[in-house]
Amino acid sequence: MGLGHTIKRIFTWWDGQTFGTQLWTWRKGEKVGEDAQGNIFYRTADDSRRWVIYNGDIEASRIDPDWHGWLHRTWDAPPTDKPLAHKSWEQPHQENLTGTMAAYAPAGSLKQAKLAARDDYEAWTSE
Repeated sequence: MGLGHTIKRIFTWWDGQTFGTQLWTWRKGEKVGEDAQGNIFYRTADDSRRWVIYNGDIEASRIDPDWHGWLHRTWDAPPTDKPLAHKSWEQPHQENLTGTMAAYAPAGSLKQAKLAARDDYEAWTSE
């Protein structure tokens, strides 16, 4: 870790945890568990605060429904202590893919049209 990386961590939140969050987690956090994507979940000793340190992109839809319920106090016990019962027909959790190339696009949509070759388009130029 260089000086630039350290300064970036002090002032930015979108590229991993900030220095303040790391310090808070180190001082007050009790690790509760980890999900399949490597996100780590913490709480304070008195369980007044719960939070997650993301592994990779900071995107709320990457959290499994089991952990989401624990973070938002829908249930008290974390999935590591009391796993939820899942039905056989349930699909595995998938993050929100809107805005990515992996997003769903039905046939005939604009996304599909953009992927097709466009011979009728001429880029605008200023002269």
